[in-house]
Amino acid sequence: MQPVVFITGASRGIGRATAKKFAREGWQVAIHYHTAEEQARSLAEELRQQGCNAMIFQADVADGAQIRWAINQAETQMGPVQALINNAGIAQQKLFTDIHEEEWDRMFDVTIKSCFHTCQAVLPSMIRRQKGSIVNLSSIWGISGASCEVHYSAAKAAVIGFTKALAQEVGPSHIRVNCVAPGVVATEMNSNLSSEDLAVLREETPLEMIGEPEDIAEAIYFLASEQSRFTTGQVLSPNGGFVI
Repeated sequence: MQPVVFITGASRGIGRATAKKFAREGWQVAIHYHTAEEQARSLAEELRQQGCNAMIFQADVADGAQIRWAINQAETQMGPVQALINNAGIAQQKLFTDIHEEEWDRMFDVTIKSCFHTCQAVLPSMIRRQKGSIVNLSSIWGISGASCEVHYSAAKAAVIGFTKALAQEVGPSHIRVNCVAPGVVATEMNSNLSSEDLAVLREETPLEMIGEPEDIAEAIYFLASEQSRFTTGQVLSPNGGFVI
């Protein structure tokens, strides 16, 4: 039976590219989305036309009941989740002194509390089967911090700590937990950046390029697959050398 991957925030950007990568590698793909239903449906249809068993599941990852229901439905309809990709996220640029408490809480709920919900949902089955892989998405700003993105940087740093601690806890059950911390990538999340901003970022990157979602999808798949069977608790940061 083909293995199942559950990808949060899979309708667009890095999540969409990751879904396509897993489909090409012969996995069944559970496509999670929150509000982008049209994009999720179009992706599922595209993958089905390529022979992949792809299904969509709607939930707010910050709501434990919703995302646990979505994962339960995926396992009921497709089989046990062998790989969980915690990709869903939000971004906001704002002076720290202007951040409202509600914005701070929402950033942490979507970025890190969602990992708590999803991992608690998949781990019982993974532990029983003594097999599974989890990849959490952080950011270079979770490593180095970013001005005007204190809440984003702090939440992404929490993802790294969460990854390392959980990897130690579930390692004896043969479950691997790793993290991908992308650099600047050409996605909708960065669409607010002007061409001048992107040019500066490109110049500041040793490889002199802006990443594509497919670049990050390759790193995610590597860590989720048996290609990295001896790797856990690690942070892989495809960023063109922007942060070394």
